[in-house]
Amino acid sequence: MRPADRPIRAVAILAGAAMTFAVTQTLVVPALPAIQREFDVSAQATAWLITGFLLTASISIPLMGRLGDMYGKTRLLLLCFAVFSLGNLISTFGALEGSFAALVGGRAITGIGAGLIPLSLGIVRDILPAHRVTLGVGLVASTQGIGSGLGLVASGLIVDHASVALIFAGSLPIATAVAIATWRFVPESSARTGARLDWPGALLLSLTLLALLLSVSRGNAWGWTSAGVLGLLALAGVAGAAWAWWEKRADDPMVDLKMMRERTVWTTNLVTIAAGFGMFASFMLVPQFVQVPAASGYGFGASGTAAGLFMLPHSALMLVAGTLSGLLGTRYGSKIPLALGSLVAAISYFSLAFVNDHGFQIYVGTALMGFGVGLTLASVASLTVQAVARQQTGVAMGMNAIMRLMGGAVGAQVAAAIITAKPGADGFPTQAGFTVAFAVSSAAALLTLVLVAAVPSRPDSIVEHGPIADAAAGI
Repeated sequence: MRPADRPIRAVAILAGAAMTFAVTQTLVVPALPAIQREFDVSAQATAWLITGFLLTASISIPLMGRLGDMYGKTRLLLLCFAVFSLGNLISTFGALEGSFAALVGGRAITGIGAGLIPLSLGIVRDILPAHRVTLGVGLVASTQGIGSGLGLVASGLIVDHASVALIFAGSLPIATAVAIATWRFVPESSARTGARLDWPGALLLSLTLLALLLSVSRGNAWGWTSAGVLGLLALAGVAGAAWAWWEKRADDPMVDLKMMRERTVWTTNLVTIAAGFGMFASFMLVPQFVQVPAASGYGFGASGTAAGLFMLPHSALMLVAGTLSGLLGTRYGSKIPLALGSLVAAISYFSLAFVNDHGFQIYVGTALMGFGVGLTLASVASLTVQAVARQQTGVAMGMNAIMRLMGGAVGAQVAAAIITAKPGADGFPTQAGFTVAFAVSSAAALLTLVLVAAVPSRPDSIVEHGPIADAAAGI
């Protein structure tokens, strides 16, 4: 591997890559009502802007992670940027020309760029010395949450003062600049796996994720006990079982299930599911809560811009938490900030559920949420990277990203189902609905705290799987 001449600069660029994608991930959420009005489509139709994105992202993450381990992470990262930009360009065209089909199609193509997340984290491990990896991974991982929060803030500003097209076009110059910086300053790793791509495994995993995410995303529209939803869940179960059967027998499996059985790997994946559940549920709940007219007896009648600003403390504290997680993890091990983050996240959701009469209370709640989620995600990323061999980093981080995506998809849909189950006389969700939804998020965070106890207490050493350990094993 050719080391980076200035590894700090390379890590900063990779953090920018992760943030650019994360902003796009949530940017469309507050704009859905405006898109529905502008294109005169149903709420069910606009939901495909999120569903299509999640579906293609769930497929891209493991594939790009594996291809990066085989052919070079930086090379595949640049490919993800190209596809990401193409998708945003198509969505921009759709918004300008009034083509909803192009809007949805472009959004689905943009989701393929999700592969840049595990690739970025894998590159961090390749270019930093062992004692700095935890800090670097924490920084890059935390920018995902920061970017998600910034996407919510920026969306309100764009919808209120510009146009829907700018939601998609605005990321193009930023993505281009980060891609050029990546090509110029981020080195390519010489570490490669000699395996061939496991196409049967990729197809079976894709089918499993497609069926599961589609069932979750369409649960409200079709009914959770409908034949369509139950059929998709059954298909996901059968395809998942077939995938596991195949991976155990494949010569070059897409995912090494022996690696997934490592205690640190499977426990952190469970933690990630629960953390993603609460985080994405609250991303959806907070903007909706503050935009409810005060005449309903709660809410603040906030504009799209003001609703986004309520999430600003979340974004700011995410950066602080990610850096702190790296520092604490380097000194005490990543399990300590992971437990602390889970506890703070649980407190934040509980606060939003029961202490929400005044605007400053929402700001305090979102600040705590950003701090807790930032510590959690950064710690999980560090633990995962430390637990696997260098050549498995892309796949391991890809699977962890899928766990967060799955937890988030379920969390957002469950939260939506709760607040829309019994709307008030004015058509808005009741305050009790929001209280229950936030309380469920708090319960998920408490479950995360319980799961942390199962994470191995011994510090996982990155050097165990690195060149030093390889050399030592040969002595």
